[in-house]
Amino acid sequence: MPQPEFAIAVTFEIKPEFVEQFHARILQQATDSLTKEPGCCQFDVLLDEAVPTTFFLYETYVDAAAFDAHKQTEHFADYDRAVADWVIGKSVRRLKMVSRS
Repeated sequence: MPQPEFAIAVTFEIKPEFVEQFHARILQQATDSLTKEPGCCQFDVLLDEAVPTTFFLYETYVDAAAFDAHKQTEHFADYDRAVADWVIGKSVRRLKMVSRS
């Protein structure tokens, strides 16, 4: 597998009544991205221990073009529609890989 050169860090604030549904749906999105997209290298889903309505995603891709392709997939569109009403806030950071450990 090629080494990732590009990463995304996403923070979601979810409406409390939709946390369980979002959790299940984002795990499915992670699986779909990893299995259906050759350019997706990593898709971690994390939950803030202190604020259980806050999710953090860390995704790596072979390059920025692979991430842009990710956003055009059918499974991303389905996921995005499904969670739209559950999200209070979202922050996305596009990151270039500088070093790996």
